[in-house]
Amino acid sequence: MKLQSKHKVDAAFSMSSMTDVIFLLLIFFMLTASFITPSGLPVNLPSSKSSEIVMQKVSVTITDDLQYYVDDRQVSISQLEAVLRDAFSGKEGVVVLHCDKTVPVENLVQVAGIATALEARVSIATKPN
Repeated sequence: MKLQSKHKVDAAFSMSSMTDVIFLLLIFFMLTASFITPSGLPVNLPSSKSSEIVMQKVSVTITDDLQYYVDDRQVSISQLEAVLRDAFSGKEGVVVLHCDKTVPVENLVQVAGIATALEARVSIATKPN
């Protein structure tokens, strides 16, 4: 006695839904890649062999003439701690330092010390080799 199934299984696979998913992922990554914006101030960054991208929360820039900027707004060194405290305002503090390579290390350490005192993580921006 030979039993046969009434419902045959179709072995064909439709790729149209797979291409829709791939295009949606492509659009998602293209849009989110544009959200990472570098600092708008022109400084000559030092170079390093390994440079990783850090999502910027607060950007502190020190120009070659020792001008301090917090997110493209000029501040004095005496105002820096208050401005950073307001910028964090209860959020996790991440500071990205954009320092010209001619800036003395003393100024870099001073800004990093202020950020560390506010319990912020400090990262130094570099350009890849």
